[in-house]
Amino acid sequence: MNATLDSRRPAVSFLELIDLASAKVGGKTLASSDDFFAPMENMLKPEPAIFIPGKYVDTGKWMDGWESRRKRNLRPGHDHDWCIVELGLPGIVRGLNVDTAFFTGNYPEYCAVDACHSEGKPGPKTAWTEILTKSRLQGDSINLFPIGNDRVWTHLRLRTFPDGGIARFRVHGEVVPDTKKLRASKKTIDLVAAENGGVVVTANDMHYGSKDNLIFPGRAKTMGEGWETRRKRGPVTPDWIVIKTAIAGKISKIEVDTNYFKGNYPESCSIEGCRYPSRDLVAADFRDRTDLKWVEILPRTKLRAHTQHHFGKELNAAATALAFDYIRLNIYPDGGISRLRIFGTPSA
Repeated sequence: MNATLDSRRPAVSFLELIDLASAKVGGKTLASSDDFFAPMENMLKPEPAIFIPGKYVDTGKWMDGWESRRKRNLRPGHDHDWCIVELGLPGIVRGLNVDTAFFTGNYPEYCAVDACHSEGKPGPKTAWTEILTKSRLQGDSINLFPIGNDRVWTHLRLRTFPDGGIARFRVHGEVVPDTKKLRASKKTIDLVAAENGGVVVTANDMHYGSKDNLIFPGRAKTMGEGWETRRKRGPVTPDWIVIKTAIAGKISKIEVDTNYFKGNYPESCSIEGCRYPSRDLVAADFRDRTDLKWVEILPRTKLRAHTQHHFGKELNAAATALAFDYIRLNIYPDGGISRLRIFGTPSA
């Protein structure tokens, strides 16, 4: 059987994008046709599915996913199950991961996915657009489907044929910031927050914690909900992570949170900014290019364990007069940061 998503994960580009449906960012299941054996909300858990031999509940074998009962009447209109998912972060869907981990003789043969844009909960009159046609699934596997539609969606409807179990449903995509609205508000916002449209472009190391955790909503609830690098054994060079701002803006305050990192927090950190108005840099640019001009925003500063650090007067005065498209956090020499907040005012 498969163990974890990370150990089975191939190098597919859309998997590097944020999971718009994860419970970690507010994704939730609204309704399903049937979740007799295992509740639908399991599909959106951020952690990989697990299997516990010998664990049973009143309805049968405990499974870490969404599982419907066996269909006995496959008349037209009743030949599939469905589940409606509200995205925690509405956006463009670039790819789907329908994970059937540990479902071996009880996974659906096929799935299809529809999408809609709705201000409230979808209803009987909601117009759905099919973004994934009926496609074959493999059991106990990750099933990856690139999506070519560029529209912004708020809800998805996963359909499974005819019945069975899905362990996890990952919706990888891009949050599309409403830059016009952000500029018009003239308020201080978190320029890198995922909910505003910030994107973690790349990191040199994320051995223990995903790069995207750094800009998720709320404070981390465990050490596993942060960005953490492996221990360094060679020359002391910083680890680093680069984030594209939702919108270029002038920075007034920064928060670096080491929540739950107690014996493995970085000794210190520094923060830099880069102006690149076309905003089209990719991960390789930050590894290979030498022409990018970085401006120091926060000089190398000591950090403490399990602490929410706030920096204002410590910021480089010249840097606060500039608007940045990219932010680079450097940590010395390694360790974990749970959240980074870059507060500022969107530029005109």
